[in-house]
Amino acid sequence: MPKTKKQDSGSDSDSGPDDRNKPASKKAKESPAPKSARQDSGGNDTTTWTLEGLRQVRINEFRGRKMVDIREFYEKGGETLPGKKGISLSVKQWKKLLEVAEEVTRAVEN
Repeated sequence: MPKTKKQDSGSDSDSGPDDRNKPASKKAKESPAPKSARQDSGGNDTTTWTLEGLRQVRINEFRGRKMVDIREFYEKGGETLPGKKGISLSVKQWKKLLEVAEEVTRAVEN
């Protein structure tokens, strides 16, 4: 009987690969994001400020909402593409950051 229990647990593990396929669909969701970023970077409508090297601040629109995107970019095939390192702030979060900016500056300088 223990052998059949192992087979039953084997059938449970069959559902495991189904779970493993789900992250693959997440990867598929991630792949369209660079395409939309290419479209944004290809257009002249995107306002960009360079902080240092390939670190940039951009105003993007995501799902109809404006976002302040502070991100490290990389070059591939002559295109500048967004990297994983960065943060997108909503307008409300951006305004809050500006409110505390002086305090942060004082803390950094001390």
